[in-house]
Amino acid sequence: MTRQEAEEVLTTAGTAPEADFPLFDVALACAVHEDPERDADAARLVLDEACARLKARLKTHTPDEAVCEALGGDCGFAGDILTRHDLRNADLIAVCDRRRGLAVTLAVVFLEAARRCRLEMRGVDFPGRFLLRLETDDGPMALDPFEGGRVVMPSDLVTRALQAGLPPTAASDLEHLMITVSSRRVALRLQDNLFAWAERAGDWERAERAAHRRALIDPADHRAWIDVAAAREGQGKLAGALDALARARRLDGGAAFAARAARERMRMALN
Repeated sequence: MTRQEAEEVLTTAGTAPEADFPLFDVALACAVHEDPERDADAARLVLDEACARLKARLKTHTPDEAVCEALGGDCGFAGDILTRHDLRNADLIAVCDRRRGLAVTLAVVFLEAARRCRLEMRGVDFPGRFLLRLETDDGPMALDPFEGGRVVMPSDLVTRALQAGLPPTAASDLEHLMITVSSRRVALRLQDNLFAWAERAGDWERAERAAHRRALIDPADHRAWIDVAAAREGQGKLAGALDALARARRLDGGAAFAARAARERMRMALN
């Protein structure tokens, strides 16, 4: 897959209904878009293995046990504790190769394996760490992909929420904290991480690619184009930054003030 072909995958997914959003394929296309010199088929084979392991475990285990044993135990997926800010942790191809990554990247594998095995699982943007919500006959259960799919008990969820800075009343409202997010939002969060890391490092070319991928995945959101503009400005590509700001204004008139201020600043630089 070339970078252009990856963009075509993201563009098509950007217009897909939420129920049909192809999360794994999108995350894979994002990884190829970042580095087209790699083989995406290797990641697909790893996913096939994860699905086969999960299907086998479901014959003798409860769903929560099967997920943990198959993906965390048999396949060895877990969080990267030692080098959390390694860019590979937000790259699906690298995560499938290393079996290590961010919770949200690991969640892409867990969610796709669960979908193929007909388990009802969704992502949860829980304070402090991305989690998974698995629906079972005994009610919803929280799983932590960073810990290999281990079940997180309600008392532990409250503790995590408190540690993340939520007040006690909010931290104890688990039904609200366990609200699921769309597959599109999971894909966007991956690119948010990459953009933030690249921005902090001053790697504006990488930041522009991550922001551009967000714009393709969610074409109705003006904010991605504002970040594209900032990344282009960081590279001195002021004309391209102005074009990105114009796109943001067309998508959301409410962004006009901020975009106009940025545009005038860059016009002065151009002059």
